[in-house]
Formats: sequence, structure tokens, C-alpha cells
Amino acid sequence: MKRIWYLVVLAVGIAACTYETPSLSAQDKKGEVVVIDGMKAAVPAEWKDEKPANRMRFMQFKLPKAKDDKVDAELIIFKGLGGSAEQNIARWKAMFVPPQGKTIEEASKVTEIKIGKEKAAYLDVSGTYKHKDAPFDPKSKEELRPGFRMLNIHYEGKDDAYHFRLVGPAATVEQYKKGFDDWLQALK
Repeated sequence: MKRIWYLVVLAVGIAACTYETPSLSAQDKKGEVVVIDGMKAAVPAEWKDEKPANRMRFMQFKLPKAKDDKVDAELIIFKGLGGSAEQNIARWKAMFVPPQGKTIEEASKVTEIKIGKEKAAYLDVSGTYKHKDAPFDPKSKEELRPGFRMLNIHYEGKDDAYHFRLVGPAATVEQYKKGFDDWLQALK
């Protein structure tokens, strides 16, 4: 009897040591639940919630840099800012210098998506980003950041207007684009 008990304990120990916890894909891992215009969706776990850098920002997240990039990307959500989709898209395009030999129109793409039940304008633009710490301050110094990409959304919600801006090195933005798009579609 003692021998059987020993074999049972040994078998359970071996099974416990060899059992692997099923791994979750990046899409299965959930981060903070965000509420936008009464709709909710959990952001991907890789997005790190940060305190907004200024009063204009409703929320912001840091998205860790891709392997060879030097800086992280950031997702900024603005709430209650004015202007039409066309006006904002023109302003956002002006934040970039297109790659040599291309126009800003060739370096950008505007599409229409749905967030919840509402239409939204989606801008994808690449080139040299004209970064400013304080964009509306004329004294804020402009820093040119080549090889950047920005995904911008203009969304007119039932209660407020929202702008979503994912900006960073092109490879890092590409790494997070699917999660960003999936999160937007998950807002319900």
C-alpha cells in the first residue's frame, strides 16, 4: 500500500511539472476597460495607461517600441475638440512632411469606418512627423522625426466629438495597428 501511495504521489508530481498553462495570444490578453461616448472595450494589455500630459488630452497610453525603434508610440484620445472631419484631417496631414518624391496625398490614406453605430473618418499618414510638445503654442519648438506614422480617427459621438491619435515610429505603429483597429471595432 505504501508503494502504491508513493507511485501516485510521484505520478501527480510529474504531471504537475509537465503541465503547461495554455498561453494567451496578444489579442486574448486584456488591459484597462475604456469608456468612449458610453461604449466600452478593453484595450490590449500591452498598452500602458499614462496620466494625460495636458488638459487637452482625455486619455493617453504608451505603446512600447518595436525591436529596432528608438522611441515608444503613444495613443492619445482627445474629447470635445472642434472642427469637421475634413478640417481635422487637413490639420493632421500638415503635421507631416511626406517622403521625398511624394505628395502628402500620396503618403496618406483616408477611409471611413464605423465605431459602434456611427461613421468615423480614419487617416493613415507616414513620413517625417513635425513633433511639438505643445502643438498650439507658437513658442513650442518643432522636432522633425523621420520614419514616423500616424493613425488618426475623427469620431462624432452622440454626446461629444473624439479624436484618436496613434503616432510613433512606423514599425511600432504597424506592430499595434491590428490591436488598435480591433479595439475600435470592439467599442459597443
